[in-house]
Amino acid sequence: MKRLSFFIVCLMLAAPFITCPARTFAEPGKSIQLPAPQTDGGKPLMQALKDRSSGREFSTENLPLQVLSDLLWAACGINRPDSGKRTAPSAKDFQEIDVYAAMIDGLYRYDAEKNTLKLILAEDIRAFTGKQRFAADAPVNLVYVADFSKVAGDTELEKTLYAGADTGFISQNVYLFCASQGLATVVRGYVDKPALEKKMGLKPHQKVILAQTVGYPKK
Repeated sequence: MKRLSFFIVCLMLAAPFITCPARTFAEPGKSIQLPAPQTDGGKPLMQALKDRSSGREFSTENLPLQVLSDLLWAACGINRPDSGKRTAPSAKDFQEIDVYAAMIDGLYRYDAEKNTLKLILAEDIRAFTGKQRFAADAPVNLVYVADFSKVAGDTELEKTLYAGADTGFISQNVYLFCASQGLATVVRGYVDKPALEKKMGLKPHQKVILAQTVGYPKK
């Protein structure tokens, strides 16, 4: 017992000089290859519509890569490989909405063609994705960004309308997936968009439209 007490005292005295290794992030530009989406299973459509709801209390538990892959494919993945068409419609097939995922280990952009997550920023910026407290701790915050350079020959009003409608399609796909899989989600406009756009390093023709938090319900 005396030896144990002596050992504890020594640890307490040494504690101020013990440093924990800093958490490291991957280098920007690297990609995570997602597993192929599982397109079977889940609840029937009518049941998912019945269960669709917004939730604002999230567990901090990370989503497995398979769930993340299924989520992003449901959002705007390619469901017709021959033509490259997506699970969500797009006005005039502009496909101007890019989906970013802000997670604890960095900011990623979803590449539907390669089914990968490309690391854009090796930093946890979840707190920038929304003014609600839960955004900073929830495992995934999706950020919907319109690339207006892909929308040609239309007025500014029409471009904004297209971007809003296309984001709504993607967001609803996420809602239905979450309802089917027992996940919590809420789409959000309460975002400091200029600050988030600056943090993400977006170009002038790229604009944040909405954000959407996803995670397991808090127990």
